[in-house]
Amino acid sequence: MDRQRLLGDFLRARREAASLEDAGLTRMGRRRTPGLRREEVAMLACVSNDYYVRLEQGRERRPSEQVLNALARVLDLDDAATEHLYELAHPRPRPRPVRREEQVSLGLLRLLRLWDATPAFILGRWMDVLATNGMADALYDGLDHNGNLLRLCFLNPEARAFYPEWEKSAAMKVAQLRATAGTDPEDPFLPLLVDELSDQSADFVRIWARHDVLPRRAERKRFHHPVVGELTLSYETFTVNSAPGQQLVIFQADPGSPSERALAMLARLRPATGGADLPGGTAPAR
Repeated sequence: MDRQRLLGDFLRARREAASLEDAGLTRMGRRRTPGLRREEVAMLACVSNDYYVRLEQGRERRPSEQVLNALARVLDLDDAATEHLYELAHPRPRPRPVRREEQVSLGLLRLLRLWDATPAFILGRWMDVLATNGMADALYDGLDHNGNLLRLCFLNPEARAFYPEWEKSAAMKVAQLRATAGTDPEDPFLPLLVDELSDQSADFVRIWARHDVLPRRAERKRFHHPVVGELTLSYETFTVNSAPGQQLVIFQADPGSPSERALAMLARLRPATGGADLPGGTAPAR
């Protein structure tokens, strides 16, 4: 993960994914370049071709707001991708974490214990699972690498059975990691995770190269549990203002659905205590 090339790599990926027709250009003859050519983006954004080439090559990393607006328009970026573009071009100063481990407050752990009928957990900045309730332990029980959702998805072969829509789940997690990378491109620990996943998973390299961006939001997700079978759960994510980067994630099943009955069965299988019972707000060993 080359921090100096984040902006240029993002622009190149989005240029290659852009539609010639959506940009208002006419396709003539064979094109070796997918999407738009550099000179086409430069022309449509009203900047010189040399300047745009410098942006993609990482030799120019602080374009003006006017240029960013033009590029977002030409590349047809949605709100999340446009915000990501601005974060890459003008990152805000942020306090540097001094260690990899993140701590969960006792108050947040107590709050996590309140949800005892449905899976809930606390995620850290890099998708580390910092704390869980008993239902989350039962849902993810026995899966290797379940202490980090990205490692679980890309480094555990069983993930393709656990996530029936594996490609969708994998793409969503990578896009959420991209969003995190954009908010703090100078984070000292994020490149370590990206390099680890890149070394061990060709699928991660493939999806990471697309530069999709997706903030964590309410979604529906399918699981296949080895004991209770198929579950379709929706989840809500709550930002923890007292601990920047941490998020509380709570799943739920539709009332009266087969997934609700599967959760009830899962509740009978769950451990007596979950990770939220750890003293001192320490992240659980998973």
